[in-house]
Amino acid sequence: MAVVRTVELPSGVRVPALGQGTWGMGEDPARRQSEVAALRRGFDLGMTLVDTAEMYADGAAEEVVGEAIRGRRDETFVVSKVSPRHADRRGAPAACRASLRRLGTDRIDLYLLHWRGDVPLDETVEALEGLVADGSIGSWGVSNLDVDDLADLPAGARPQTDQVLYNLTRRGPEYDLLPFCRERSLPVMAYSPVEQGRLLGHPALAAVAEVHGSTPAQVALAWVLRRDDVIAIPKASTVAHVEENRAALDLLLREDELRALDAAFPPPDRKQPLDVL
Repeated sequence: MAVVRTVELPSGVRVPALGQGTWGMGEDPARRQSEVAALRRGFDLGMTLVDTAEMYADGAAEEVVGEAIRGRRDETFVVSKVSPRHADRRGAPAACRASLRRLGTDRIDLYLLHWRGDVPLDETVEALEGLVADGSIGSWGVSNLDVDDLADLPAGARPQTDQVLYNLTRRGPEYDLLPFCRERSLPVMAYSPVEQGRLLGHPALAAVAEVHGSTPAQVALAWVLRRDDVIAIPKASTVAHVEENRAALDLLLREDELRALDAAFPPPDRKQPLDVL
């Protein structure tokens, strides 16, 4: 198995800077074997962090991950997410047990609150800490929480990441969320780092890609990966797409190229609401 650059979580655990997302997987049985093969190829290439959620395809994405990690569980780092409606004292343990069954494993390495709902954060944290204590999860974190939300976490809470939408067209987190997290040594996990492909026709990306002999997607992904405290989790449903993503780790953007991308995709100059997809 290949080795890739890692990011350290607050717990001291190191995870790959480039992992694999599964949003959209499990929706079509005809694609299942391609999706499983893609995830396994990613593991071969060192992309051993795999992110999923109970709500993705109503649990079917977790089943795809379960098949992909079968026989390889000890070399993978599994992230899943609990829906806000389940994030209370009774709902979180039940949801976690259901996810564990679909994943075919006895533990989830990192379990995230998918977004903030009506359940008080202190109750959610209590439930998540209980799952850590009984060994169902290794640690917990959050997703789609902005600065004010993170500040509302109970005193002493130690999330391991905040998973948010971050890419060249969604740079709002750079204004306050990324600095807030960096000050607290809290890595950010970037989902949809290529905006589900929507930004790839931009000429600024094409120009940089041509210089490097790479693809616009690789440039967009390398841009996210330029930060040493961000973990990117692009989704790829084919082996070829996984291999394309992996090559982005080796693409180093020059300062003039970063300036050109700043000109094409300006950084925020004011607070922006946290984008979600």
